[in-house]
Amino acid sequence: MQIDIEATGIELTPPLREYIEEKIGKLDKLLKKFDEGSVSVRVEIGRTTKHHRQGDVYRAEANLRFPGGFLRAEHQGEDVRVAVNEVREKLQREIEKLKASH
Repeated sequence: MQIDIEATGIELTPPLREYIEEKIGKLDKLLKKFDEGSVSVRVEIGRTTKHHRQGDVYRAEANLRFPGGFLRAEHQGEDVRVAVNEVREKLQREIEKLKASH
């Protein structure tokens, strides 16, 4: 699975990149029936505001493309890692729903 990451308003540090690749990469095992190169996910992380320091100031969005389908998930949270986890869990639930319906 190819993972593209874009950061808006925050620095995409190497540890943060690794974290996102690890968490989102876990979805790969649910998509085994597709060819390795045919699945891609675009992850965008960022701050929702420059003025606030508390509350849901971070957001993560992921667009997962695979042959015959497209899934999207978005989450806002107090921590960028929490937002990434929530996005992964939402995508995982959607993938499992698709697998159950086939």
